[in-house]
Amino acid sequence: MDLRLFTEPQQGADYDTLLTVAKATEDLGFDAFYRSDHYLRMGSGDGLPGPTDAWITLAGLARETRRIRLGTLMTAGTFRLPGVLAIQVAQVDQMSGGRIELGLGAGWFEEEHRAYGIPFPKEKFGRLEEQLAIVTGLWATEVGKTFSYDGTYYQLTDSPALPKPAQAKVPVLIGGHGATRTPRLAAQYADEFNIPFASLEDSETQFGRVRAAAQAHGRSPDDLVYSNALIVCTGKDDAEVARRAAAIGRDVEELKANGLAGSPAEVVDKIGRYAAIGSQRIYLQILDLDDLDHLELISSQIQSQLT
Repeated sequence: MDLRLFTEPQQGADYDTLLTVAKATEDLGFDAFYRSDHYLRMGSGDGLPGPTDAWITLAGLARETRRIRLGTLMTAGTFRLPGVLAIQVAQVDQMSGGRIELGLGAGWFEEEHRAYGIPFPKEKFGRLEEQLAIVTGLWATEVGKTFSYDGTYYQLTDSPALPKPAQAKVPVLIGGHGATRTPRLAAQYADEFNIPFASLEDSETQFGRVRAAAQAHGRSPDDLVYSNALIVCTGKDDAEVARRAAAIGRDVEELKANGLAGSPAEVVDKIGRYAAIGSQRIYLQILDLDDLDHLELISSQIQSQLT
């Protein structure tokens, strides 16, 4: 089981905090540092010091880390034009020496769009499908040739399709709970399918849908990586678990029911149950980014047992 760290900076974190966590991610042996792509805090609180942009953050981290992979769960398709996004991701991939992964979703949080004057279109899924076709199409176009696209929402004419990423193929992640269109898009474009904050039962059902869609598309279902994103809250004893749950405003029993919580042994056991239904990678949602002892405990007591 591959463990990655997943942060939610819109809840309140500046770049220096994210850099500290990313360096801890690298030092503690985790595989990757991921972040959300949001501009507004969710829930109560002030969100100070304010949002950071996902791709500007990853560009900085690309130059200040050496080993870990870097990516988004998920880049909001409503925030960026697909041609611009292809350039941004390719450039950051070059800056990292080929360590970038692109999670791309339709965008959903209407309130943040209103807060920052970002259009929030009614039809988002159709736009996402065209964005995936354009971004991957631009990267796949041979140097010296051009790329054109005539869609409902986007049109490109004779694009030089530059720059190219450092990697021959930037891994693309698609995720969600949708029963039909999401598996179809994953089968067509994804290297990895991720289901966020889902139970064992829902994860198994959705993985099955994606595997069936991949087969219908002419791909081997095993071509894709299947992953979960789950909140984590662990501690050496019950008091430490309770303290960490209180720090993020959550109840311990709720966290145990809906995420990975409790002692390291309890977390390892639950991760094993996700592995048994086909999950190969888990993105551990870390909400208290100042608690580096939490990361050290996860590395020494949980990751060590899984590797």
